[in-house]
Amino acid sequence: MTDKQNEGTSQCLPKRTPEHSPQRILALAPHPDDLEIGCGGTLAEHAARGDEVHIFIATFGDVGGAADIRKAEQQLAADILGVHCIHWGEFRDTMLPNQQQDLMIKLESIIQQVKPDIVYVNHSEDTHQDHRILAKVAHSVTRYVPNVLAYETPSTTTFEPTAFMGINNVLQLKLKALSAHASQLERTHIRLNIIEIALATVHFRGMQSKLSCAEAFMPIRMLL
Repeated sequence: MTDKQNEGTSQCLPKRTPEHSPQRILALAPHPDDLEIGCGGTLAEHAARGDEVHIFIATFGDVGGAADIRKAEQQLAADILGVHCIHWGEFRDTMLPNQQQDLMIKLESIIQQVKPDIVYVNHSEDTHQDHRILAKVAHSVTRYVPNVLAYETPSTTTFEPTAFMGINNVLQLKLKALSAHASQLERTHIRLNIIEIALATVHFRGMQSKLSCAEAFMPIRMLL
């Protein structure tokens, strides 16, 4: 068939310029700094797009440092990322398995309050008990949320991501937010600090997704 004969056999609608409707984002974490290392760039990207970003921190992380210091560090990091509101759980650090019912009630209330379009939560396969319980409870309370994605932390295991957010434009915000957790920078139990771990991870995930740097997610539910 010639080009002339082929004319008129396909009809396409004119291209439309995509318009971003602001969304409500809720990111859940067991401790201060978990969000920044797991999805801080993604939260900064959402804020840059005009989305309303909420975060929930289940504990003050006081087993790893003074509660007042860690709370102040989290507030500074949230301000850097453009977070709209921090919701504190005020649960006992390392003791979430014993507080599961109260955690569920608290998260149900926050879900009803925020009405998120997207929820981010740490991956359920993890060596830390607080991480495992928060993920378990989140899977239940987000059952009516259209988009729920799991992020990784240094204690995550068996993580096989299939969704990625390019964060090249907000990488420096992610690193600055991580640096705000000054009391935790070297508390990694290995010879790399938090910043070095974050850079290694985002470049590895970037290579996987054919980007210069990225954060990775395992979708629990996605509405296309």
